[in-house]
Amino acid sequence: MANNNEKMTVEEAGRKGGEATSNNHDKEFFQEIGEKGGEARAEQRNDSNNSSGGNSNGNSNDGKMSREEASRKGGENSN
Repeated sequence: MANNNEKMTVEEAGRKGGEATSNNHDKEFFQEIGEKGGEARAEQRNDSNNSSGGNSNGNSNDGKMSREEASRKGGENSN
């Protein structure tokens, strides 16, 4: 770990915070926040699937392309 004259790295800060959280909370706490996170993520996915943000070829507007589109574009020249 960094000495008192140096700033802590992001990695060290994350480790220290994780250890403190682990020491202050029990297994049930982590199960609860994991469940909440899973529910929130599922809701995000449902919202994005139900939104009208898709483009004309059916892709969502998240910056990613489908495997089919990637396969088509893989054979195209980038010139």
